[in-house]
Amino acid sequence: MDLECTMCGGKVVAPDDALKGEIVSCGDCGLDYEIQEVSAGTVILKAAENVKEDWGE
Repeated sequence: MDLECTMCGGKVVAPDDALKGEIVSCGDCGLDYEIQEVSAGTVILKAAENVKEDWGE
């Protein structure tokens, strides 16, 4: 299923068997999205949180 990136308008491809919580990326700008909901063939995306590692500093 092809969706549109909110950042650049590029194509975000979500697999047909996508699951809630799965991460997909925009093929153009690389922005990551989390699949928020899957129902009746419709996929709802939200921007994935950018979590950085804490190296104990």
